[in-house]
Amino acid sequence: MNKVLLDQHDGFAVVTLNRPEAMNALSRELRAEFVAVFQRCAEDPEVRVLILTGAGRAFCAGFDLKEMGSSEAANTAGEVDNEIARAMASFQGPIIGAINGHCITGGLEMALACDVLIAADGARFADTHARVGMLPGWGLSQKLPRLIGLSRAREMAFTGAPIDAATAYDWGLVNHVLPPEQLLPKAMEMAANMCACVPGALLRYRAMIEEGYSMPYRDALAWEEAQAIDWARDMVGAAIEQRRQDVIDKGRSEKT
Repeated sequence: MNKVLLDQHDGFAVVTLNRPEAMNALSRELRAEFVAVFQRCAEDPEVRVLILTGAGRAFCAGFDLKEMGSSEAANTAGEVDNEIARAMASFQGPIIGAINGHCITGGLEMALACDVLIAADGARFADTHARVGMLPGWGLSQKLPRLIGLSRAREMAFTGAPIDAATAYDWGLVNHVLPPEQLLPKAMEMAANMCACVPGALLRYRAMIEEGYSMPYRDALAWEEAQAIDWARDMVGAAIEQRRQDVIDKGRSEKT
C-alpha cells in the first residue's frame, strides 16, 4: 500500500499522507514516497497547485518515534534532515494544507511549509519538540511566531499543549474551519481559483510575498516595484513575440 497518494485534477493535485493506522507518522518509507511525489509534481507543468492532507483521523503526528527508537534505526537521527522541507520548497506553486485532524510537531512543520491552511473543526495543533527532546529544523521556530505572535508561539513550544481548530483560527494559524466533509471540497475550490490566475503571474506573486516578507518594509516596497516593472517588461516582450509569430504564421498560410 502506498504511504503517499497522488490524485491529479485539472491544474492541481491532492497529496494524501496514507498511514492512517499510525496517524500518518513520518516513517522512512513515507518520507521517501513523499519526496518522490513532490519531485514528480515539481517537474509536471500541469500541476500548478497542490493540496496536502492526511488519511484518517490525523493530518500527521510527526516522526515515527517507534521507528526512531528501534535498534535498526540507530542512525535515523542522521537521516532526519530537512528532506521533506526541501521537497516542499521544490514545488514553486501554492500549497494548500487541508488539516483534517491531529497536526503535531513534524506535522505542524509540514503545515507551516504550506501557503494557506484550512482545518476541519476537529483538528488539533501541537508542538511537542521539547517534550520529546528534539528541536525543530524545518522552520517552525521562525514561522510560527510570525503567524501567531511570539508569546503564543512560546506557549505552544514550551508547554507542548495542543490548541483546537477554533483557537488556531482565532490566532491566525488557519484561514477557515469547516466540518470534515467540507474540508477537501473547500481546498479544491481554492485550488481551482488559484489555477484561474495567469500561471506566470501566480508564481511571481507567490515569490514576491515569500521574499518580501523577510525584508525591512521600505526595502520590500522597493523590491516589489522592481519586480512589477520586470514583469511588465516580460509581458510586453511576450506580446511582441506573439505578434511576430502570428505574422510569420500568416505569411506561411498565404504561401500555401
